[in-house]
Amino acid sequence: MGEFSMQDAIKQFLKQSRIKGGIQALQIEEVWEQIMGKTIARYTDNIQIINQTLFISSSVAQLKNELLYQKDKIIERVNEALGDKVINEVVIK
Repeated sequence: MGEFSMQDAIKQFLKQSRIKGGIQALQIEEVWEQIMGKTIARYTDNIQIINQTLFISSSVAQLKNELLYQKDKIIERVNEALGDKVINEVVIK
């Protein structure tokens, strides 16, 4: 039996478990400001990942409109920040 580091063992476990999505959903909240900037982060009310879809809520109409135009860029940035193809779609509410 080969030796694994604790980090490798945890990564392997998460890759095969159902809680991976929940952990990535928590990670997105932590890195959202770094990904999108302080202004956008300040005016987004809620960010969730459900079944490879990123849901972004905001009460600012102009921001919603801007985010609609940036969907592809948001997908690219989030997936890059999380180190995996986590989201395929963005929904702005």
